[in-house]
Amino acid sequence: MEKVVIIGTGCAGLTAALYTARANLKPLVLTGTMPGGLLTTTSIVENFPGFPEGIDGYELMVRMQKQAERFGARVEFATVESVEVSQRPFTLTVDGAKVQAETIIIASGAGHRHIGLESEEKLEKKGVTYCATCDGALPMFRNQPLVVVGGGDSACEEAVYLTRFASVVYLVHRRDSLRASKIMADRTLAHPKIKPVWDSVLTEVLDVAQDKVTGVRLKNLKTGAESVLDCAGLFIAIGHVPNTQLFQGAINLDAAGYVLRQRGSETNVPGVFVAGDCSDPVYRQAITAAGMGCAAAIDAERYLAGLNQ
Repeated sequence: MEKVVIIGTGCAGLTAALYTARANLKPLVLTGTMPGGLLTTTSIVENFPGFPEGIDGYELMVRMQKQAERFGARVEFATVESVEVSQRPFTLTVDGAKVQAETIIIASGAGHRHIGLESEEKLEKKGVTYCATCDGALPMFRNQPLVVVGGGDSACEEAVYLTRFASVVYLVHRRDSLRASKIMADRTLAHPKIKPVWDSVLTEVLDVAQDKVTGVRLKNLKTGAESVLDCAGLFIAIGHVPNTQLFQGAINLDAAGYVLRQRGSETNVPGVFVAGDCSDPVYRQAITAAGMGCAAAIDAERYLAGLNQ
């Protein structure tokens, strides 16, 4: 019987692991399919307090995991297949094995949002990608024109990162100005290799027949005009969707799939708590996820203390 099972190893999950481990609760932390979460795909994190020169996203997550493990957290590379929270103790199916828990902290984060095109799906990993830091240095993209779709901080970061390898980076955005923070927008638009394509959406990825990306078809939302932009790669950065499909029907979610919080980090099921991007459609920052992980850990500790009184 586990006192605490934490689902996810991003900033929220690992902060929750640190706090529950220091409370001597010996948490079991399950990584899911992306250990460290989306932050591991970020090159330099400049806005996490304590790192004035910035820190590589992967390195930050490794440090957080080591810190939690130092106090007794057990991190396992495993995927939760189902959860049963209708009766206590809770039961999780983890890679085919049953695990029982007194409390659960959901910190499953979010995944990349897809445009939803058939051609996008067919050419995924054949020139369509959702992570510049993962794939940007591949030989197929070097000294080639590349396209980034999106207008937020993530899209800007992807575009700037790709300038290391691309001949030119086209940044396609459906509006006439970026949604990114001012510092990121200014840095992006000032880069000589980045060419913005305003008021446009992507309608097709070319060329499925060749089984590789050769370009994209665009539509201007103001004029209706269509055009083709030649490129060797498409990097999609249009936001994220919460990784909460596992909890549908078991935990209350909103219409977009985010876990609904009640008091503090509590869900509608006593003993099940939530933290991080899977419950935060507003801020979605590493530091806010870490703070939510801290809160969930404290709430879980107090909940367990109440059971034992």
